[in-house]
Amino acid sequence: MKTLHDVYVSELRDIYYAEKMIAEELPRMANKATAPELKVAFEKHAEETKVHVERLEKIFDMLELAHRGKTCHAIE
Repeated sequence: MKTLHDVYVSELRDIYYAEKMIAEELPRMANKATAPELKVAFEKHAEETKVHVERLEKIFDMLELAHRGKTCHAIE
């Protein structure tokens, strides 16, 4: 990475990947939850995560970049 812009884009891609992975898993977690409060919490978090993904996609659009994530090893 040569510029602050490169670092910024790299971090955006890292966050985007993490949010997309979380968005995929939260509905599964909600389905497996046996406590009603936990199920509701997972469902609420899933909706919030969708908004995060949409915001990141708007940023990518403003920067004229593809909506593409960078593998986040912490999430893996």
